[in-house]
Amino acid sequence: MPGPKNLDPSSSPRALLGAELRHSREATGLSQDELGQSLFVSGSFIGQLEAGTRRVQPDMASKLDEILGTNGFFERNCKAVNRSKYPDHFAEAAEAEAVARAIREYAPSLIPGLLQTERYARAMFRAGRPTATEDVIDQLVSARLERAHLLDDPTTPLLWAILDEAVLRRRVGAATVMAEALRHIATLARKHRVIVQVLPFSAGGHMAMEGPLKLMTCADAPPLAYLQGLGTGRLEDDPATVADYELTYNLLGANALAPQESLALIESVAQDYEHGEQHP
Repeated sequence: MPGPKNLDPSSSPRALLGAELRHSREATGLSQDELGQSLFVSGSFIGQLEAGTRRVQPDMASKLDEILGTNGFFERNCKAVNRSKYPDHFAEAAEAEAVARAIREYAPSLIPGLLQTERYARAMFRAGRPTATEDVIDQLVSARLERAHLLDDPTTPLLWAILDEAVLRRRVGAATVMAEALRHIATLARKHRVIVQVLPFSAGGHMAMEGPLKLMTCADAPPLAYLQGLGTGRLEDDPATVADYELTYNLLGANALAPQESLALIESVAQDYEHGEQHP
């Protein structure tokens, strides 16, 4: 039987590597759980690798080659497959996001990347990198807007965002930038492309005050939770842990304004920015 070929990084490399992993595993007669035991990971993690929602890391690649007898295939292709335009702490989450069937996200302080406009993203990146060259900022903005093309499909993925009221009130860039950004969100909501709720200041304290939360449901893998901090991020797949985060998200939704009330508030604040009347 011919051996596996090197992967073309331009042709869905994560999916191709996952498909080759599944083929090689099945050829050796191992179940996902059995292969996972040899690597000290869960069978569901192997399933995520095969589905392309998780990365094959270099140290794991060499072990896969040893266990599956693939003659260095995974080690050779691992680096090419793991190239990403995103920071290391977010790359894996971005790739899972790209194949997710449903995304639920709580944003405590800024508009989620999938909902950002170009001017909002540019103002945000420039504020955080005041000495960066325009080329660097352009690359960051381009990568951010490329992610938003997920919403070009009229129905998939389902995107449900809960925005803290601070997202609306904290001005990023000029008032016109904020007005445009909020109108963009309102337009997507009115087109029934996204579900948006606003968690008002009056809701008080809650369990997600420490940072953003993203939940992703994929077709061929267990649900994932992504938590992000300043220059860092963590993707969780432990079912019990993800279930806890799902409960947190559900409680946020229960305390947030209803979608229609949220839309009215978003449009009202956008109008305030347009008229120069927005107040904290």
